[in-house]
Amino acid sequence: MRKIYITFLIIIYSFISYSQTDSLLVEFRGAWVATAKMIDYPSKRGLTSEQLKNEFIALLDLHQQNGMNAILFQIRPASDAFYDSPYEPWSEWLTGVQNKAPSPYFDPLEFMIDETHKRGMEFHAWFNPFRSVATIQYADICNEHVSVTNPDWNFTYGINKYLNPGIPEVREFVTKIIADVVTRYNIDGVHFDDYYYPYPEKDSTNTIISIPDNSAFTKYKGSFTDIKDWRRNNMDLFVQMVHDTIKSIKPDVVFGVSPPGVWRNKGYDPEGSNTLGLACYDYLYADILNWLKNDWIDYVTPQIYWYIGNKNADFSHLVDWWSNHNYGKNLYIGIGVYNIDKTGQKAHWSDASEVPNQIRLARQNSQVKGFMFYKTQTFRDNPLGINDSLRNNLFKVPAVASITFKNQIAMNDFTENEIIEVNEIETSTTVKIIDKTIPETPKNVDVIKIKNEITIYWDNVKSNPKNSKDSVAYYNIYKYKSTDNKDFIFDLIYTTSKENKILIENSKGLKIFAKKYLFVITAVDCFENESEPSSPVMIRLKK
Repeated sequence: MRKIYITFLIIIYSFISYSQTDSLLVEFRGAWVATAKMIDYPSKRGLTSEQLKNEFIALLDLHQQNGMNAILFQIRPASDAFYDSPYEPWSEWLTGVQNKAPSPYFDPLEFMIDETHKRGMEFHAWFNPFRSVATIQYADICNEHVSVTNPDWNFTYGINKYLNPGIPEVREFVTKIIADVVTRYNIDGVHFDDYYYPYPEKDSTNTIISIPDNSAFTKYKGSFTDIKDWRRNNMDLFVQMVHDTIKSIKPDVVFGVSPPGVWRNKGYDPEGSNTLGLACYDYLYADILNWLKNDWIDYVTPQIYWYIGNKNADFSHLVDWWSNHNYGKNLYIGIGVYNIDKTGQKAHWSDASEVPNQIRLARQNSQVKGFMFYKTQTFRDNPLGINDSLRNNLFKVPAVASITFKNQIAMNDFTENEIIEVNEIETSTTVKIIDKTIPETPKNVDVIKIKNEITIYWDNVKSNPKNSKDSVAYYNIYKYKSTDNKDFIFDLIYTTSKENKILIENSKGLKIFAKKYLFVITAVDCFENESEPSSPVMIRLKK
């Protein structure tokens, strides 16, 4: 392994009092962008390619200003595509006509991933796996659509058509589509929301209508005698297949799901939550806990779209329940900002503190690693000043969605200006080197202290003259702290956009007397190539 020889440039002795938010610098902050029926994007049919690009850039800028570090973009809303797919037609919600490519031609997914990564944000490809046609009466369906090419794979339920998860060829077809995206595009994650088997529909007598999949059950049931158990097994087989396929192609691409906030109600299962809500196990045939136990998903984001204190589904109770049932996987909380009511008609959601209090409450639980927010349109409207709450308080301190430096580094004790030998700090396999030219290493790292605030500066890294796109998109600032045995281990990560400085704001994250903190800087280009770490600066805090 290569070695890096470093000189500690500066030691600062001071006492700093820190607030809570700076201890949350590794925190997933994702925003869903729904394209079905143009809920969030695009704003209308028939936009030009330039308008589509500009709308997405504006959307990204809004989320970045709000402190988000990840986008969950719905690239396959109804067996169609917001990208150039060899298997499915272009979405009617992208260009206005199904199977019509953007003109002038561009690949929206490639463009969106590049723009997202330029801002230091993650891009997660959101798939609706089994919805085939949304609102049949008004849908624009071309001859290349799966409902036309393979009608036997589909069933009609309510106003929609669905691919039948009980047919093995259907599960293989959807998995093939996901594999294609993972192979060809530089995505950070694959995401499913809460649509598995369809939500129950009722007839005029308020009776739940049966899903029309009896023929598939008869043909493929095997040893199953209960159709509900068979449906859950179909979903198990599908999720396991998707997981194994993703990891066989790119192990660093994460796979996560966002189910309804209720797995099962306690009245039906003693393991369930103390709620009265639609349960994904019983009605969508998705046994999320089984997926977690078997390591088929990397994270879970329950959609806890109820307010704190709701008598049927209390937000705080469900946060605690999922934190006790995440089985070691990352737990992110899905928050329904769309509920915010500026008209004053919904008591709890008319309180501007409801969503901020949900974030604060969830942060008190050590199992909660972040949040996702639905929907993007809400942030455009900024009801009750939710954007201001995020920008000026809750998400004021930048955070990264996940750790890119996974290895620990160990060091001897140091003194000022001591030259020591350090094992190379390795980047994780999530770094995708595309053009095989990494950015230059940030140089001249320095520190300025004014009163109780410390700012770290460094020289801007120049663009690569060989490739105009290979410019610095953002900088990572890695922070390590000393332990009782005087080794340095990973603690927190900061990130900036293109600014060549970072303010170490007040935070209890450094509130340890006579401890040493090491900071190194790396530059990341728009292809996610990451530079070697800079020479570090060390800050020693002393009472």
